[in-house]
Amino acid sequence: MITIPRSVRIFIGSTPIDMRKSIDGLMAIVQVELEKDPYSGHLFVFVSRRCDRVKILTWDKGGFFLIYKRLERGQFRLPHMDPSSMSIEIDATQLAMLLDGIDFGRVRRPQHWQPPQSDRPGGRPMDKPISP
Repeated sequence: MITIPRSVRIFIGSTPIDMRKSIDGLMAIVQVELEKDPYSGHLFVFVSRRCDRVKILTWDKGGFFLIYKRLERGQFRLPHMDPSSMSIEIDATQLAMLLDGIDFGRVRRPQHWQPPQSDRPGGRPMDKPISP
């Protein structure tokens, strides 16, 4: 398991790639087709035509890091992608599910709780002054 900081963005390329491409070939795809900065430290995920292989490219402390995974059985379950976009952004949880072969498009996340806009920590309303 790889821990990914929240500041790192994860992009999946929308078109399948030739898995013979190395770091330089993938870096060119990131720059030209995805129009992103390969030196940003973000993760760029590429999937093969048969959806049984994935390569992840990222820049890390003076060098590129390439992760490659091949499934012996089955396919990676990709999210729905708009044909007009070159990539989509996912989060670290979705990447972990993708690499585990889980179809995260069918997984329903619970709605996250957020405090009401009018409340402050401690339960005092924001628009009322604090009385002594």
